[in-house]
Amino acid sequence: MKLKLRAFLAASFAVFLSGSAMAADKVTVLLDWFVNPDHATLVIAKEAGFFEKYGLDVELIAPSDPSLPPKLVAAGQADLAVSYQPQLHVQVAEGLPLVRIGTLVATPLNSLVVLEDSPIKSIADLKGRKVGFSVGGFEDTLLSAMLDQHGLTLKDIELINVNFSLSPSLFAGQVDAVIGAFRNFELNQMDIEKRPGRAFYVEDEGVPAYDELILVAKSDRVGEEKLAKFMLALQDATNYMLNNNAKSLDMFIATDKALDNELNRRAWVDTMPRFALRPAALDHGRYTRFAEFMIENGMIKETPALETYAVDIFAEK
Repeated sequence: MKLKLRAFLAASFAVFLSGSAMAADKVTVLLDWFVNPDHATLVIAKEAGFFEKYGLDVELIAPSDPSLPPKLVAAGQADLAVSYQPQLHVQVAEGLPLVRIGTLVATPLNSLVVLEDSPIKSIADLKGRKVGFSVGGFEDTLLSAMLDQHGLTLKDIELINVNFSLSPSLFAGQVDAVIGAFRNFELNQMDIEKRPGRAFYVEDEGVPAYDELILVAKSDRVGEEKLAKFMLALQDATNYMLNNNAKSLDMFIATDKALDNELNRRAWVDTMPRFALRPAALDHGRYTRFAEFMIENGMIKETPALETYAVDIFAEK
């Protein structure tokens, strides 16, 4: 897993200095959700030509089932998946050969959301209620920790898989609350639709801070040169967005007419401060603390050595 940044920079630019035509390396990325501002650094890296700069042909694919992307990567059916740090801990404990190689969003976005006029004023009020979720083995894990702070367990609620329909399931009265609602997205959507919501933030309810969106690869592919180039392009895209915010937003929404709406413009503003400024960098303490938290709360029995499932591919050993 030892990759040197200088070597990859030299290799990446050699193509341009030589002037020779070379086939781009194909990289398939499975998203965690339909395209939205959470994926801005990926979209800008593609649209602004940063992937092309490093000789990459990147395809971004939205999933039909948001729980599948990491499993498909573990099975070798894609190069990378957008996933979540808590989900990674669960899946490596289950034996999936996954490794975190980068971070997209470096702060929690996840929250438990209810309608503003809901009688649920505390997590304790969830007892006997229906709670919707979309990603099993991940969101229910966070919810379990939140409930524990109030003397409840998952047995005290009814979990319902609502897939992508988080806020719609609340509007329809199908559920009383939803876990997995991103505070930068669902809350804006609910406000726009005149059905405002209230959020309970996971980090305020006993869950340690973690990386919300990460990139995972199959363990035996971490050393591939194209993945290092991918991370270099992502770093360039992040810097570009910071320096060209308005232009980047225009570029983002130009990729699909469906993205040009008030919701995505609001979510863009709320998401910008949360992007990882150094996407490849790894906070070892954060991952160690979260693994210990999950073990202490009975969410996983044990976890392998950190270096086996989370790396900074440019770090010197």
